Amino acid sequence: MDEPDRALSVVTRSALAERLASASRFVRTHAQDRWHQHTITADETLKHAAVLVPLVERSDGVHVLLTQRTAHLNGHAGQISFPGGGVEPADKHRQDTALRETEEEIGLARQHIEVLGELPQFEMRGGFCVTPVVGWVRPPYSVKADPFEVQDIFEVPLAHFLDPDNYQRRSYRRDGQEHRYLAAPYQGRYVWGATCGMLYLFYQLIRG
Repeated sequence: MDEPDRALSVVTRSALAERLASASRFVRTHAQDRWHQHTITADETLKHAAVLVPLVERSDGVHVLLTQRTAHLNGHAGQISFPGGGVEPADKHRQDTALRETEEEIGLARQHIEVLGELPQFEMRGGFCVTPVVGWVRPPYSVKADPFEVQDIFEVPLAHFLDPDNYQRRSYRRDGQEHRYLAAPYQGRYVWGATCGMLYLFYQLIRG
């Protein structure tokens, strides 16, 4: 069995919940392969956020639900992302943030989502510390994009992100500094940056 097949073999609701429960051990095991992540520095103001990683159970396998942000936004305009946003005072925990933002951005009600656990926190430039919350979604359900924030809602087979050969390691220079990131394009969709980095963390976790 090759590596993608081994990863797919554990993509069940119960198996994923078990793997996510051991995320702290996973962080120590894979700390050396976080080259594409930014480490928040002391001079950056810490901002907590959460996103939902929605896994949709389909007849042909598990799919990942993603969004494309509208082109006019000040931050990450036009980029592919997970639904999510900043923690608000009324949020009870990070999972509450992810579920609230998902309902606001794409109209996916929380009663259709079973939270399986959380991936390790993902640090981004600008001081953002993002908690990726993994949710299991069973159809039927309806979605409705917030037209201000979301241009499109679409799905990608999870198998695409469980194949390490689909990840490209890239970099660019800005203000004299090198910025490294991952990309995993799919059928004309350019999945990259933090979203791709979180999907790579997910792949590492279920690979074991």
